[in-house]
Amino acid sequence: MQTGKLAEHDLHHARIAHLEESEGAVLALSSDYPDGHHVPEHRHSRSQLMYALSGVVMVSTGEGRFMVPPEHAVWLPANLDHAVEMLGDVEMRSIYVMPGAIGGLPEDIRVFAVTDLARSLIVEAVKLPPPQQGDARAALVFDLLLHEIPQLPERPLALPLPSDPRLSALCRTFLEKPSARATIDAWARASGMSRRTFTRVFQRETGLSLSTWRQQACLFAALPRLTEGEAVTSVALDLGYESVAAFTTMFKRMLGRPPSRLASAVPYPPRGNAPGE
Repeated sequence: MQTGKLAEHDLHHARIAHLEESEGAVLALSSDYPDGHHVPEHRHSRSQLMYALSGVVMVSTGEGRFMVPPEHAVWLPANLDHAVEMLGDVEMRSIYVMPGAIGGLPEDIRVFAVTDLARSLIVEAVKLPPPQQGDARAALVFDLLLHEIPQLPERPLALPLPSDPRLSALCRTFLEKPSARATIDAWARASGMSRRTFTRVFQRETGLSLSTWRQQACLFAALPRLTEGEAVTSVALDLGYESVAAFTTMFKRMLGRPPSRLASAVPYPPRGNAPGE
């Protein structure tokens, strides 16, 4: 193992050890990562709210992939094996929570849009001492943040992968070159199933219709490119959308904001709640 990789490996394990040894219900940590940095598969006994202040984060688990663009966060339940990949330079802020800290916390993986209140609390929390050290203001900030997590609006940024080998092969091929023009009939023929059987099996395996899965896969492909500053028109046409307007409509429906709001490695500007929030 190269010296740089060895140092990263040691730092990663030191961080996990710190999480396991720390007392108190909640802990906030700040990390900045370069483009392409990979955190190997690991787990911890605390749940994690992983917030991307800038850059795009891809989380991989046995259940599929989860995309975290700027101003979004992913909730990872305790003891879940997961790996993390940085797409662009990433400013990450994480809140680690002991299971059962308060009622109403999610029990499964979810991707959230981060409200203005939650963003301010997360940014402030990483600057404060742990609440168990007796700082009254820190205790209030962390307590409000815990109560805000269950209120965050969920976003469709999960991409489950089927276990059926025929469907898995189709999905992985699609991910190499996503296209909005993929059809149920074409996938059914490629998998050797009738349209009706394919629809039923795909829904059972992924929890999504092919149309929804395809849109989310296209979104996964678009987000890193848009974050790097590529033109919306170029991305939309490359993904097989008939027009920029069609792509923008899909994007806004899925994320609550147009693709033009993404800029290279820069967080979204201060905003009010997006539609539906």
